[in-house]
Amino acid sequence: MTTFDAALIERLEAAAHVGMTAAVWADVQPQARAVRDPDATWYDFAAVNARANRLARLLRARGLRAGDAVALVCSNRVEFVDALFATRRAGLRLTPINWHLSADEVAYIVADCEAKAVLAEPRVAGLSPLLAANDRVTVRLAIGGELDGFERYDAALADYDDSDLTDPVLGSTMLYTSGTTGRPKGVHRPNAPVIPQTAYALRGYHQPDLVQLCAGPAYHAAPLTFDVAAASGAGAPLIFLDKWDSETVLRTISEEKVTHLHLVPIMFQRLLALPGAIKARYPVDHVRHIIHGAAPCPPEVKRAMIDWFGPVLHEYYAGSEGGSGFMISSEEWLRKPGSVGKRPQLLQVRILDEAGRALPNGEEGGIYHQVPPGADFSYHGDAGKTASTRVDGFFTMGDIGYFDAEDYLFLTGRSAETIISGGVNIYPQEVDNVLLGHPAVADSATVGAPHPEWGEEVRAVVMLASGYAPSDALAAELLTFARAALPSFKAPRALDFAADLPRSEAGKIQRSKVRAPYWAGRDRQI
Repeated sequence: MTTFDAALIERLEAAAHVGMTAAVWADVQPQARAVRDPDATWYDFAAVNARANRLARLLRARGLRAGDAVALVCSNRVEFVDALFATRRAGLRLTPINWHLSADEVAYIVADCEAKAVLAEPRVAGLSPLLAANDRVTVRLAIGGELDGFERYDAALADYDDSDLTDPVLGSTMLYTSGTTGRPKGVHRPNAPVIPQTAYALRGYHQPDLVQLCAGPAYHAAPLTFDVAAASGAGAPLIFLDKWDSETVLRTISEEKVTHLHLVPIMFQRLLALPGAIKARYPVDHVRHIIHGAAPCPPEVKRAMIDWFGPVLHEYYAGSEGGSGFMISSEEWLRKPGSVGKRPQLLQVRILDEAGRALPNGEEGGIYHQVPPGADFSYHGDAGKTASTRVDGFFTMGDIGYFDAEDYLFLTGRSAETIISGGVNIYPQEVDNVLLGHPAVADSATVGAPHPEWGEEVRAVVMLASGYAPSDALAAELLTFARAALPSFKAPRALDFAADLPRSEAGKIQRSKVRAPYWAGRDRQI
């Protein structure tokens, strides 16, 4: 591991502002391990940096200019890192897309983000015909296989120079989150945040023998930030896993001496569920930093993980929109179980009532984060949604909570309708729209119900049309109908019938009232 000194830190800080951090590591430690694909192939920093330069030049040569968009439909593999590094140094806006989505959903995001280039694996069936009609997309590269109308990625890159760009421009990412109409919305930050080297030092990245594991999908905000970007910023080797298998993950942590990783609570639960004999087979005492968030973690699960791995768990609270920087260590959490951290020093956080009035510590209300100066965001193409989240320079992600007497924040609920199942956001209106296509369904209100492993499960509550009666057979038919039209992670796991659905005076279904009986008697409502 390269020794960090003042001169190296200065080089890295300067390079980060033009997207060239990987180029510094390629110069300082060219033969050091950078990325390991799921098939165990390693790429060193010199190779990864060269691949990024080739891709950046290809995109520029094909007409893309600073500010243009690139869509990436790619699993955890080295090409994901190529695209991230290339767009960061070419001034382009990268949108990684969830490849578990349907072809229609992927095509929608490609169009909505205004992508001029699409880099895609042939994992999404039926994508090529949908993209063929998109005249904006002028560059189509197929990763790891063949796609109709696409060039082979490796062959296309071979024609371009791999030396460092002499005129790098910092690019950005635009991730998609659930939208108000059931379609996802891009979270656009025109001024990309740059992680200072001091942040890596606080997480122990300046120690020797670092190894980073990315066990979750890199297209999500948290693995992208805490696994992929963190490894590249700190010059640490990054090990990619493409699918979850609990013993494989544990074996990789143990045998590869993984020191840093990001997990979500459902991953904790799956690791803890392994038989004792398997857990004993794989020592984990070398792990230094596990960061987790994305969904609430049951206290008993977190305590069990701390007992097993030691006090190395660090919980964050944020979203694709950002946040004020909540973080809580294991030691703090054991004193304040259930908290997501103390009120940050740099950016303000307010608890507001429905009228926008500030509430004192101990009173529950909407959580509002200060918009970072010079780093504002907007929902791409949806000024109304952007404005609806703002109050006097503060924004909300729809969460509800309170500060205790010592300024520790506790989350108690969520006013937004988004379901978080296994750390993945699911917009319930998408499920309702599918169910309403069945002749037996007069109305539907999908909600998140408690689930011991996933945190929430997708549960549909249905009013039947005239002439239909509730039955187990009809419930099974409706679930099958929904699963045929939705990705598996969005499809309802259970369905209940209701004689009526609560509505506001304006006629809108009050989803919070539909949801409430499933959470009755629980301290936490998320």
